[in-house]
Amino acid sequence: MNLNQKYSLVLSRLSALNPNPQGELHYRDPFQLLVAVMLSAQCTDKRVNMVTPALFEAYPTPEAMAAASVDDILRFVRSVSYPNAKAAHLKGMAEKLVSDFHGTVPDTLDELTSLPGVGRKTANVVCAIIWNQPTMAVDTHIFRVANRIGLVNAKTPLQTELTLTRHIPADLIPKAHHWLLLHGRYTCTARNPKCAQCPLTDLCRYHISSK
Repeated sequence: MNLNQKYSLVLSRLSALNPNPQGELHYRDPFQLLVAVMLSAQCTDKRVNMVTPALFEAYPTPEAMAAASVDDILRFVRSVSYPNAKAAHLKGMAEKLVSDFHGTVPDTLDELTSLPGVGRKTANVVCAIIWNQPTMAVDTHIFRVANRIGLVNAKTPLQTELTLTRHIPADLIPKAHHWLLLHGRYTCTARNPKCAQCPLTDLCRYHISSK
C-alpha cells in the first residue's frame, strides 16, 4: 500500500463513522469563534464553553471588547489556562479588528495572524470553519494521530500541516481536521489509546509496531 492509498482509506473510514463532523466549541459568528479558539489554547473546549456565554453576553462585538479593560475581560476568563495573557490578547485582538478591519474578522492567514494572540493554528481553524478554506490546524491531537498512523513522519506541527494538506484533497481538509482531532481526543488518546475501538488498526504504524 502506498501513502496515497493509506490516506484514502483513513479518510473514508473516518468519514463513514462521522460524515458531518463538527467542532465542539460554541459560537454564533466569526468573532465568537475567534475568541473561543484563542481561549482554547492549552485548555479544554469544555472549559472554554463554560466561560464564553457570560463573556459573549458582556462583549458581543469587537467594539464592545475593545472598549473593555484587560481587568474587565480577565474577570470572565480567569478559569482558563494563562488567563492574564489571554485577556490581554483578547483586548488587543478586538482593538485591531476595530481599527484595521472595521470590526470584521478577516479571511486570510496573513491578516488573521497580524492580530495579537492569533497564531497560525488559530488562524487555520477560523479559515477552515468559517470560510471553508483548505487550511489544516495542527493541535496536539492531530500531530499525535497523524504521526502514529503513519500519515506523516514529522517533528513539528508545521511539517505535519504541510504534509497533510499536500495529501488530503482540498475540499476534504476542513472535515479532515475534525476527523483527526476527534479521533485523537476520544480514541487515539495520548495515554492508553483505545486500539480495540479503532477502525484504523490495520493501517496504523503505531499499532502494528506494538504487536
